[in-house]
Amino acid sequence: MFASRVPPVLECSATTAAASRGALKGVIAIYPGSFDPPTNGHLDLIERGSNLFDKLIVAVLRNPEKEAPLFTVEERREMLATLTRPWKNVVIDSFEGLLVDYARRLGAQALLRGIRAISDYEYELQMALMNRKLQPQLETVFMLPAEKYSYLSSRLIKDVFQLGGSVRGLVPPLVEQKLHFKVNGARYPSKPKTGLLGAPGRPRLVKRTGKQA
Repeated sequence: MFASRVPPVLECSATTAAASRGALKGVIAIYPGSFDPPTNGHLDLIERGSNLFDKLIVAVLRNPEKEAPLFTVEERREMLATLTRPWKNVVIDSFEGLLVDYARRLGAQALLRGIRAISDYEYELQMALMNRKLQPQLETVFMLPAEKYSYLSSRLIKDVFQLGGSVRGLVPPLVEQKLHFKVNGARYPSKPKTGLLGAPGRPRLVKRTGKQA
């Protein structure tokens, strides 16, 4: 049946992480993504992943075929390095090409992925099964985000911010400041604009297909 095809799922909360970590001593995990920009949802998973694994590598994907990013890979790495300083076992890196090849080079045994909705699960299931086919020893660990961040994506943050909406509380203050400088050329927000999300005060979200980072 379908259920038998689902890759192993390991759930861990911050309160039980310390007890669980002993069983995963020596395990290196990779948390891959675009992180354009990093959100509070990303940091939620990074914090919990750092408690679960001995070493967590947050890997920024270099994808020249993807639409032009808002922040360069170097800018994203710099932001993540600053934001993850409290967690000493977190390392920031970047990669391109197949994720399984990157994991093999680093000796990683697990991939950390967040699942926000059913649409995420369908995409992540395909990727996890393909990664297992390419490298059977590489496990995929799915984590659910905190409820308050369950709808967040980097693309949604960019869409809202570029049209003048507030993202306060959805991204770290450092990222919000970088967004103002990148989009407005100033530290403080500009006057709200109209556009794909509708008139100010009455946002109308455009339906998008595919998984958002």
